[in-house]
Amino acid sequence: MAMNDNPTQNRAIVTVLGSDRPGIVAAVAGALAEHDANILDISQTILQGIFTMTMLVDLGDADVAFAELQEQLAALSKELGVQITMQREEVFNFMYRL
Repeated sequence: MAMNDNPTQNRAIVTVLGSDRPGIVAAVAGALAEHDANILDISQTILQGIFTMTMLVDLGDADVAFAELQEQLAALSKELGVQITMQREEVFNFMYRL
């Protein structure tokens, strides 16, 4: 199911935070790829053993609804033992504007 054709409404910010361990990037990227979400940009760092990652994702070709993908990422979050959040880009920008 393709989402709205408006590019800003098709984009989301995915953030991951937790203790570093192998496989976090692969698991999150795999979950997104499984539903035809495209990672447009990614930034990650490890600060004294704490893993942080931010992704800009295009959901224009996603085969599931936004809320369903959020639920799947929440389940993955529990499985990996990290915090994963996904919010629409316009909501993120509104919340964090200067």
